[in-house]
Amino acid sequence: MKRFHSPAAFASSLDGVARRGAISKGCLIGLAVAGALVLGLVVLLWGGYNSLVGTQEDARQKWAQVENQYKRRFELVPNLVETVKGAANFEQETIQNVTQARASVGRVQLPAGLPTDQAQLDEFGKAQAQLGGALSRLLVVSEQYPQLRATENFRTLQDQLEGTENRIAVAREDYTRAVASYNKSVRTFPKNLLANAFNFPPLPQFTAPAEEQVVPKVDFGAK
Repeated sequence: MKRFHSPAAFASSLDGVARRGAISKGCLIGLAVAGALVLGLVVLLWGGYNSLVGTQEDARQKWAQVENQYKRRFELVPNLVETVKGAANFEQETIQNVTQARASVGRVQLPAGLPTDQAQLDEFGKAQAQLGGALSRLLVVSEQYPQLRATENFRTLQDQLEGTENRIAVAREDYTRAVASYNKSVRTFPKNLLANAFNFPPLPQFTAPAEEQVVPKVDFGAK
């Protein structure tokens, strides 16, 4: 047992113990605060990362719908062309324009998944707009051929094309909004730090001239 030579020495010893206790308590509080901060940071990073994944996946799904609708229109063209070829003296230039525009669409290849290159997406959008315009012209010319318009096959193709053009417009609008939301996330603090660290690049948008983005007008006339 430790001996003290005077009451003052004993009191001094007690004061030292108290100070050590205070320091230990302060350390524990500091560690608790630091731990809470680290946990909060982890939660923040986790939530931010999951948010980026969610908005990117939403854009991916919306792009898949755009591709599906464009593919549907692409596949309608051969039947439509073959049907109008059966009309006597149908304007051959119009048929050729549709055929060439479809071929141009087929030559534009985008990588699987989301488009990442603005120039490629612009080329894709331009080719699709040209095909849409050529199809619109074909349907306008078809108004001059009542016998063609009276056939069930042609009317069915018209209806399918009209529905597809409308779905293309909706799909593109949905994709544009999804990309805008995603791009806002990857460019604003603090998610931009995560985007740079985990490879979430901004996505390109459709930038075709306004006149090319208008849905081709399909006037079926009286049925």
